[in-house]
Amino acid sequence: MSRREEKILALTTFDYANKTTEDLKKLWKQVLKKGMHGLCYSPYEEGQKPGDHMSETQIRRRLEIIKPYTKWIRSFSCTDGNEAIPRIAHELGIKTLVGAWLGDDPKINEQEIANLIKLANEGYVDIAAVGNEVMYRGDLTEDELLKFIYQVKDAIPNVPVGYVDAYYEFADRPRITEASDVILANCYPFWEGCNQDYSLLYMKDMYQRALRAGNGKRVIITETGWPSEGSSLEGAIPSSENAIKYFINSQKWSAEEDIEMFYFSSFDESWKVGSEGDVGAYWGLWDKDEKLKF
Repeated sequence: MSRREEKILALTTFDYANKTTEDLKKLWKQVLKKGMHGLCYSPYEEGQKPGDHMSETQIRRRLEIIKPYTKWIRSFSCTDGNEAIPRIAHELGIKTLVGAWLGDDPKINEQEIANLIKLANEGYVDIAAVGNEVMYRGDLTEDELLKFIYQVKDAIPNVPVGYVDAYYEFADRPRITEASDVILANCYPFWEGCNQDYSLLYMKDMYQRALRAGNGKRVIITETGWPSEGSSLEGAIPSSENAIKYFINSQKWSAEEDIEMFYFSSFDESWKVGSEGDVGAYWGLWDKDEKLKF
């Protein structure tokens, strides 16, 4: 690392030298209590998975748990009970980035889009996200996704509309970037094998790449985080200490630079093990039993 990089890192991270695990936990709690811009909302209780219907009772309970710590929440779907999330969030005074989950099932896609438009017209959507990592997964073609984006934009002209994907997709797919009112970029140093010591520098570079691709458009980091347990990925090591440090560093940077950022995630979700490996279950600030981890 160059001296310039060391100076930049020093300005945006805490000094962890000689700090015990208990010291880190206390610092984590202090940062958490100050609050954050946004939090990705995990609605699924232990034993549930996407496709299961969620009750308004569990949605409200979990929103009330996280309410003291965040100004915004991000939801990922508008079906199977998820459509209640924006309404309840607004009742609790929380702003909403509401996602329509698009996949390879045309009927579900149509229902997701219809429900997103309905929620926006009812006043429960502050920012609308049409799809999440659809290009990354290859569930739709670019033309199919663009059709949905423009459909939503036409239906809710007074609500900012965007598409969520990895930060580099907005440089690689200029038509999607052009269609988006706001750039919704996922930035994960962990998934690119970055050592925690350099992860904030890496995320800042991801953010700058999204800014350049957006060419003046508003850029929001829609997901970033670090798992507290699981298997390592090259230099990226899941652990409680690394998860604590990443949270503190990213929140400090977000506050200092006025970066709109949604941290991933609120609660641990065991169902994610299937698609992400063992680390998938350990991204939450709260555990699967809704207890603060640290």
